Amino acid sequence: MSNLIKVEKKDKILKLILNDSNNFNTLSQQMIKELDSNLYDCAKNNNVKVIIIAANGPVFSAGHNLKDINLHRLDKDKGKKYFQELIERCSNLMINIIKNPKPIIAEVNGVATAAGCQLVASCDLAYSSQNGKFATPGVNIGLFCSTPMVAISRIIKKKHTMEMLLTGELIDSNKALSIGLINDIYPDNVLSDKVHEMALKISNKSSKTLKIGKEAFYNQSEMNIEEAYKYTSSIMIQNMLDSDSKEGIEAFIEKRKPDWK
Repeated sequence: MSNLIKVEKKDKILKLILNDSNNFNTLSQQMIKELDSNLYDCAKNNNVKVIIIAANGPVFSAGHNLKDINLHRLDKDKGKKYFQELIERCSNLMINIIKNPKPIIAEVNGVATAAGCQLVASCDLAYSSQNGKFATPGVNIGLFCSTPMVAISRIIKKKHTMEMLLTGELIDSNKALSIGLINDIYPDNVLSDKVHEMALKISNKSSKTLKIGKEAFYNQSEMNIEEAYKYTSSIMIQNMLDSDSKEGIEAFIEKRKPDWK
């Protein structure tokens, strides 16, 4: 591993910090590999209950490295193999964020564009400083942000998504909040504390319950309403039979803190 990802841990909360500010924290193959590897390890680590993805520097992530993309156009296949590997790795990373059993929070104190904006949209929660700016600017360089579109179109309404995709313009954190791309905005000097506070609040819940709920949320969101109720009813019944549900209800009735297993 290189130093592309800086890792910090406190209170069973793991913070993964994109640490390549000289290259605008671009999602190179190596950056994606290291981020994916850390997320995979966290998924199996019982001492980690919540994950935060943050970044060093004024740019959260500028997406893919355009210099690398152009360099590989000199390959014999004009870069086709490299492009396939890069986009496949990036898409798998976004899927793995959704499938990770731990809640994942984006902490954005800067600019998030293209695949960087996709990364923010893929996280379960996202909080920004007043410096946060977001865009899917591919259309400006003849490269439509088709894969970022997948994540963004699933969390904000169609017309807002299309406006971002068709104009490629930066939107500020206030606009991002109003359209549902992020959860809240904080002054840059308290952003990290506020995100940690939210992560700590979530970390006090049952890990098993969080895992069940996160998986069910994303599964049901792709179903029609009848299928969704049938599916979530079965999940709810299984959850009710679980020991953490029994403990949580007893603790509520007895007015004490639950002792999660």
